[in-house]
Amino acid sequence: MKNQTINLIGWILFIVSAIGFVISSIGSFWSMFGSLFFLLACFVFLIPFFRKDKNQI
Repeated sequence: MKNQTINLIGWILFIVSAIGFVISSIGSFWSMFGSLFFLLACFVFLIPFFRKDKNQI
């Protein structure tokens, strides 16, 4: 497997984990805030995987 594929699988697992944290934190404002922030950060780190690089051939 390519390193990029392994990284993508890792980020998908992080997103699944973040969704689990969001579900488990229902009812607690600060836990929900932290969980949603973590989920958002995971999506931000995935942007380079789906963005076309101008320097890439």
